[in-house]
Amino acid sequence: MTSPLPPPTDERWMEYAIKEAEQALRRKEVPIGAVIIHENRIIGRGYNQIESLQDPTAHAEMIAITAAATHIGSRRLEDCTLFVTLEPCAMCAGAIVLARVPRLVFGAYDPKAGSCGTLYNIVQDARLNHRVELTGGIRAEQCAALLKEFFANVRSSGMPKF
Repeated sequence: MTSPLPPPTDERWMEYAIKEAEQALRRKEVPIGAVIIHENRIIGRGYNQIESLQDPTAHAEMIAITAAATHIGSRRLEDCTLFVTLEPCAMCAGAIVLARVPRLVFGAYDPKAGSCGTLYNIVQDARLNHRVELTGGIRAEQCAALLKEFFANVRSSGMPKF
């Protein structure tokens, strides 16, 4: 009899978020991807769609949170982990707190808008009614490389400014 496989590691789950980011890159969106895991299954996924939807809230995390909440049938994403390729911004960090996500894992740190430890730490702010366990820097180089590739293409091709 074979024993069951161990659950995937943070690095392995981040690969799924990176695949989402690669979809955004192919669609000329800022390459950020997210997946939400519940009971070792992906129940929500998303990639940035700000330009294609012309919606400033269409961040990868927001799309993944909506998909996961729909899947579970609840706005509370308890017992879930969110994996995202870039440290969330203030909007997404607030949504993570409101959704009661207990754990957040991100790839690259964001020195310009990071709100999970870099500029702010909304997800662990003791003044709020929910705090999130936080792990940053998972596959950071790979996540950052996608962003560097995208913005190099923006500068060289004359694509709209982001």
